[in-house]
Amino acid sequence: MVSEPQIHRVTVRGHFGALTDAARRYLVAAQPEHDIFVSAYTEEGTFTYDERIAFFNLRYEVRGQPDSVAAGQAGLREAERFLTTMGFGFHQLKVDVVDVTAIWNDLPTNRQI
Repeated sequence: MVSEPQIHRVTVRGHFGALTDAARRYLVAAQPEHDIFVSAYTEEGTFTYDERIAFFNLRYEVRGQPDSVAAGQAGLREAERFLTTMGFGFHQLKVDVVDVTAIWNDLPTNRQI
């Protein structure tokens, strides 16, 4: 029996920390592109934040990790790497993971519509 690849949706939430003036200007100018209503779970991640530039979300689709713990750790590493590369201060990161493979496997195979 061939096992299906594991697919997890990982959401990393946090608070912005100390931001430089340049980082804040960038976030203000780019905010419409990072609205929650244009977000999705993607392998490269989707970055959204509120208009006050207080809170943010990063959404990742993580494939191939053996379980939710490993997927959460992979998403957290990617989020920290992104935030650090962009020069955004952050704190209070929280990770939520959903194993969508398990959800799909629980769907009935014979649906009557």
